[in-house]
Amino acid sequence: MNRVILMGRLTRDPEVRYSQGERTMAIARYTLAVDRRGRKSQDGNEITADFINCVSFDKTGEFAEKYFHQGMRVLVTGRVQTGSYINKDGIKVYTFEVIVDEQEFADSKNDAAGSGQPLQRPEPAGAIGDGFMNIPNGLDDPDLPFS
Repeated sequence: MNRVILMGRLTRDPEVRYSQGERTMAIARYTLAVDRRGRKSQDGNEITADFINCVSFDKTGEFAEKYFHQGMRVLVTGRVQTGSYINKDGIKVYTFEVIVDEQEFADSKNDAAGSGQPLQRPEPAGAIGDGFMNIPNGLDDPDLPFS
């Protein structure tokens, strides 16, 4: 099974290109800085993050282009894809990237804006504190799903 779930921060705004041909498609590339806990490098310094290249196609690519920006924390699911090529100096280069199936925001809108406060929804008029409306006994309304 080849399935990956990552949560990290975008190191830069996504780079988006559009394919040529009969059906154009957005291809968004971005890098996630994913925290690494308790790992040390060979020289004893703590390694703080891995930088994972991600690629989103079509609608997910368009979404990344429109809504993702540097520093934002996002959650992605997808699959690992590896490959290799010979560069112009004749050296074989190995690639590793996550092909994104799903992506979403990992912070509230206010957190992403830097306020540090979670998004609060206002209570509707007549709410009794737990988000439910106070419905008086004996109310006969045919639109209510219960009585």
